[in-house]
Amino acid sequence: MEFIDYYKTLELDKSATKADVKKAYRRLARKYHPDLNPDDDSSKKRFQQINEANEVLSDPEKRKKYDEYGKDWQHADHFEQQKQQRKSARGASGGYGGFGGQGQAYSGNFDNDNFSDFFEQMFGGGARSRGTGRSPQFKGQDFNAELQLNLSDVYTSHKQTLTVNGKNIRLTIPAGVENGQTIKIAGHGGPGAQGGPKGDLLITFKIVNNTKFKREKENLYSTVDLDFYTAILGGEITVDTFNGKVKLNIKPETQNATRVKLKGKGFPKYKKEGQFGDLFITYNIKVPTNLSSKEKELYTELQKLRS
Repeated sequence: MEFIDYYKTLELDKSATKADVKKAYRRLARKYHPDLNPDDDSSKKRFQQINEANEVLSDPEKRKKYDEYGKDWQHADHFEQQKQQRKSARGASGGYGGFGGQGQAYSGNFDNDNFSDFFEQMFGGGARSRGTGRSPQFKGQDFNAELQLNLSDVYTSHKQTLTVNGKNIRLTIPAGVENGQTIKIAGHGGPGAQGGPKGDLLITFKIVNNTKFKREKENLYSTVDLDFYTAILGGEITVDTFNGKVKLNIKPETQNATRVKLKGKGFPKYKKEGQFGDLFITYNIKVPTNLSSKEKELYTELQKLRS
């Protein structure tokens, strides 16, 4: 029979506080709980080890005895008897008694064989907690799903039905959802353990840009070709926005790469009904090509005038 390092079992060191023990126990117990790992014998065994370690380290008296005599478990009773005799000689009373439980063991779920021989030897069969309160509840496993949509699909809010683990879930997809964004649908995950709540469904969106617009959060960007003559003389052009066309006045002598802002013509702001970002348009002036002889002559005259 070998010594069992309960600190190692709970992935702690000896300086761990009572709160550290509780936190480690709950984390590991949830991970290896049999209800969350059906038909997995290794998880059941690991859970039993975690439960036993918590039985000792969460109880101040058991932990004190374990820390003092753990590696000398074969002689623990002898050491304890000597200690009690010295106390009696000084007229003191007390002892280690029945080690009433203050741990968080899962009462009623396991039989007497679930505690190791090491535990039985050191603490005795009557030393385990009886679990007078409710056992800790554990939330069910979260489910993860990916939903691919086009950018044009998330310009407006709409409903969609997903099938997750054989169940149809109808949800509203808010306008303005972003690529890589994850939303939570509460209560649509795995069943809880010990009467705990169901897990959640976490949906991550993959947004494919099927438009000519570049999106940055709620703002949109596009490049519009502008003919040379309109750029020089000014005029009016029609440009595309995400939800239609608008006319723009072009100032005379507009320079290449000039950017203009169309306020409120961008993308919807996530979960802000009726609010939109802006559309930024950059002009790309197109220089004429395949000039005729007459055009070249005229441009030469203009060049002479400018110089």
